[in-house]
Amino acid sequence: MKIHQLSAEEALASLHSRREGLTAVEAAARLREYGENQVERMRRPPWYRRLAREFSHLFAIILWLAAALAFLSEWREPGQGMAALGWAILGVIGINGSFSFWQEYRAERVLTSLEALLPREVTVLRDGQRQRLPAPRLVPGDVVLLKEGDDVPADCRVIEAYGLRVNVAAVTGESLPQGRAAEPSVVERAIEAKNVLLAGTAVLAGEAVAVAYATGRHTEFGQIARLSQRAGAARSPLHLEIARLSRMVGLLAVLLGVGFFLVGQAIGQPFWASFVFAIGIIVANVPEGLLPTVTLSLAMAARRMARRRALVRHLPAVETLGGATVILSDKTGTLTQNRMVAQRLYLAGREATPEELANELRGGFDQALAIARHCHSLQWLASEGRFQGDPMEQALVALAERFAPERPGFERLDELPFEAERKRMTTLHATPDGPRLYSKGALEALLPLCSHAQTAAGRVAMTEAEAERWLAAEARLATQGLRVLALAWREALPAEPKSHWETGLTLVALVGLADPPRPDVPEAIATCKAAGIRVFMVTGDHPCTALAVARQIGLIEVEHPLVLTGEALRRLSPTQLQLALDAPEAIFARLSADQKLTLVQALQAKGHIVAVTGDGVNDAPALRAADIGVAMGRSGTDVAREAADLVLLDDHFATIVAAVEEGRAVYQNLRKFMTYILTSNIPEIVPYLAFVLFRIPLPLTVIQILVVDLGTDMLPALALGAEPPHPGLMREPPRKRGERLLTRGLLLRAYLFLGLMEAAAAMSAFFFVLQAGGWQYGRMLAWDDPLYLQATTATLAAIIVMQMVNVFLCRDPRQSAFRLGWLSNRLIYLGLAAELVLILVIAYTPPGQRLFGAAPLGFEVWLYLLPFALAMLVLEEARKWLWRRRSAARG
Repeated sequence: MKIHQLSAEEALASLHSRREGLTAVEAAARLREYGENQVERMRRPPWYRRLAREFSHLFAIILWLAAALAFLSEWREPGQGMAALGWAILGVIGINGSFSFWQEYRAERVLTSLEALLPREVTVLRDGQRQRLPAPRLVPGDVVLLKEGDDVPADCRVIEAYGLRVNVAAVTGESLPQGRAAEPSVVERAIEAKNVLLAGTAVLAGEAVAVAYATGRHTEFGQIARLSQRAGAARSPLHLEIARLSRMVGLLAVLLGVGFFLVGQAIGQPFWASFVFAIGIIVANVPEGLLPTVTLSLAMAARRMARRRALVRHLPAVETLGGATVILSDKTGTLTQNRMVAQRLYLAGREATPEELANELRGGFDQALAIARHCHSLQWLASEGRFQGDPMEQALVALAERFAPERPGFERLDELPFEAERKRMTTLHATPDGPRLYSKGALEALLPLCSHAQTAAGRVAMTEAEAERWLAAEARLATQGLRVLALAWREALPAEPKSHWETGLTLVALVGLADPPRPDVPEAIATCKAAGIRVFMVTGDHPCTALAVARQIGLIEVEHPLVLTGEALRRLSPTQLQLALDAPEAIFARLSADQKLTLVQALQAKGHIVAVTGDGVNDAPALRAADIGVAMGRSGTDVAREAADLVLLDDHFATIVAAVEEGRAVYQNLRKFMTYILTSNIPEIVPYLAFVLFRIPLPLTVIQILVVDLGTDMLPALALGAEPPHPGLMREPPRKRGERLLTRGLLLRAYLFLGLMEAAAAMSAFFFVLQAGGWQYGRMLAWDDPLYLQATTATLAAIIVMQMVNVFLCRDPRQSAFRLGWLSNRLIYLGLAAELVLILVIAYTPPGQRLFGAAPLGFEVWLYLLPFALAMLVLEEARKWLWRRRSAARG
């Protein structure tokens, strides 16, 4: 038999212990055998090795190579600005690598938060003596003494209990306090037994003597810690897409660089000219500004989410959330208000709301309010002006205050505290009408103790028929997902012994208590359904309670939804579970930590992008494994917050939906600014191709490429990343898990349409300046020739001017730039101003000219560029018009 199925004495004997505890010698031997009572840390590579890994992936290696070649070129032919290029590339490597390392390093803080939930010291009996010792030195068989306010240090079997109630929400997900007793349990699993205390839970009331039977990694808490470390954080789709892009672009850049270096040598180019050309090809093909721009864009989106009460802890989660196809949501505190309220009453033969029964409560049934006000174990916090304790008792007091706020409280003379095996509580009070006994508890516990019932016809005997009426009323309330408490009372006799208190009671009322749904949740659920996002409720509460709340918020609308409990899920194979998840509507109740993790993995195996909400220690593994973990900021534990990607500052489910909308906008905006950034690659590459193939002076220097990639493109790209979501965004279905951020259409538009127009403008401007200066084909110019400096400056200016037009064209791939509202995104104008100022500083100030190899341009050059900009605008608008026309014809 399992330890919770044994009697207290048998449990002690099975652990070779006794009520006076272990001896010091026995404890020392067990400590050597079982190890310390602390969270087990799984071995990981040292931090410096993980840091080095962030600077040695393919994209970083290519940038290292480009920087090394730049420094080598500067050493061979100084004065061409190649050293500045090298330092700029090293800066890009450092920023990207450091950011990635920090994102991985923060995950280790989950374990630190787990350790903080366990007490530092514990009171035990050793050699029959009460003593305090460090919690890590606790061993199986130790007899532990616990009282109100203590944290449970290990998994323990209760030996003695005195009004013991514990908060187990952090470990099991149960939202209500649980009573604990010493009697043997018949349930199969220890985690469900009423005589077991789990490590990481807290004692709310009462005292206990318990024997530790599992410590360290063998506890339920320890298993959750292992799952939290094993369930590696899922790599976001954005991470995967950027990695794919890095490999693709990086390999292409190296191949083109090497290939054209060989071509240059084959056609007789000087070695260093071919070498500089190869560096230019690599730098021009690698979008150095892409990763910093993505990071900054996500950071801006994170700020917008923070204004909507969602704190982003992991930046790629901003984009991932936009692709969510399934949300696994907790019930308590997320879908509901996390406070118990008396929603229904049964008294005077009627079942109704308290407001509908207000006359009865203030009239002949006012004893119900007296019981609600006085029969509790709450503590009054004078400094905060509120009660602290059981949420159900707080709800009863609130009921009394609502309907009889003027009535004074009665002095409490004595009490019989709540105990799990009794399922009731009784208090004795001095009232103006003499001493009275007030009782509350489960109807099954109070009904046999009641000789009378108070009805609309007056006080009547508790006959079998009357008892059936009360039982039927309780059943009706329970089917509505309500937690039902019975209220009873009687006048006390002088010097009456406690053993007689709970006899001859008069049953007054039944109270149906529930955690009401948040008012904005039904609308948020409807929005999710319209957006094609499935929402599953996952809770540690009873299935009936979960189903009732799900119907209230519109989550469940069919008559027979799938209601899967932890016990039922345990009997399903992975295939059966994946098939069960095809049900149109489903809720999951009484799931353990490993089962919630299993559910996440099953949904991911079906191709879903899964968002998971959680607030307890038991949620940490699922939060880590989900595509995006969402923790509660108010009610959540530090463990859940550290494991999550997103923290809800207000714990509202509606905030998740608002964050999904922001995430969807981010995904669309990423495509917009990627189109914008990749477009400038073509006018950067074409000059190098012309340099080799047509034996002309190099139209664009490498340092000028970085002016575009890390300078002028950055702010306009960020402005595109801040585009607001369009009105119909949440009526569109979520994107598929495998959908590429960079599509064929995006690349064709950026490279072969917009990019070619920019390249034509850049090369035309270059030759316009050369021709005006008297240059003739075949004549090579020195790198410091004034005419050459002016021509390359014209090439750079042409790219920047074309990009200033392109930022408006990239705001939407389908809609006309003239229909998007010129003032709907003011950041664009800030970006344009920055571009303009930068090119003017480069072209017309001595420091800019020296650093970037530039020369001042005449006014005629700027006028020459205007027709190219206008042509780009007209051609792109025509393309969009044709697309809209074809779409309308098809649809």
